[in-house]
Amino acid sequence: MAGDLQDKVALITGSGSGIGRQAALIFAREGARVVVSDVNVKGGEETVELVRQAGGQAAFVRCDVAKGPEVEALVAGAVAAFGRLDVAFNNAGVEGDTRATTITCTEENFDLNINVNLKGVWWCMKYEIEQFLRQGSPGAIVNTSSLAGLVGVPRGNAYVAAKHGVIGLTKTAALEFAKQDIRVNAVCPGAIETPMLNRIVGGSEKGYEMMRKMEPVGRLGKPGEIAEAVAWLCSDRASFVTGLAMSVDGGSFAQ
Repeated sequence: MAGDLQDKVALITGSGSGIGRQAALIFAREGARVVVSDVNVKGGEETVELVRQAGGQAAFVRCDVAKGPEVEALVAGAVAAFGRLDVAFNNAGVEGDTRATTITCTEENFDLNINVNLKGVWWCMKYEIEQFLRQGSPGAIVNTSSLAGLVGVPRGNAYVAAKHGVIGLTKTAALEFAKQDIRVNAVCPGAIETPMLNRIVGGSEKGYEMMRKMEPVGRLGKPGEIAEAVAWLCSDRASFVTGLAMSVDGGSFAQ
């Protein structure tokens, strides 16, 4: 039986670990040829090897999404590897300083969050949508926002600003290109067991327990649980879904 993404070419940024890596594996399981991208070359190449070991097709292209020329080259590299582009998961992101308040946040920290988490998504959409239009074909994009893109988080002003911005970019692009059959959605994860969360809690069990208590389901989410939602949003099963900011957060946003 064909998978939900059979014969599609998928680009996934930030896929050297965590949610992005699981997305690469799930997209490949569903029949996609996957372009893995990350600033972490070792992690990205490990993801490619995992996809291949599972019987899928994958290629790695290094990219810093904060740099427009690198993103343009990434999309060109995806097309060079597999001939076209059909879906994209713009997932690359950083957490920055998670201790800074609005008045103690440095300009460097604010710029890091905006340049990677927000401007990076814009760069990716810009060149991905241009490629869809050149092909004259439908396309699907999912951007990684966050629960922090829906609510305020003390000591997270720069990250929160960027992730709220991602939802605004997503909705705007969805409206701009709806008639060209290009769908753009966002996923908003809660607390997920990733290397980023480990850095945020400093690897401490106390920190993890605090995060678990924030989740109504009483546990942390798994990267694959986010990736499954993204795969669905990228598939034709979600053909009437665009402009959505989907919470995948164990019920946190419902509180």
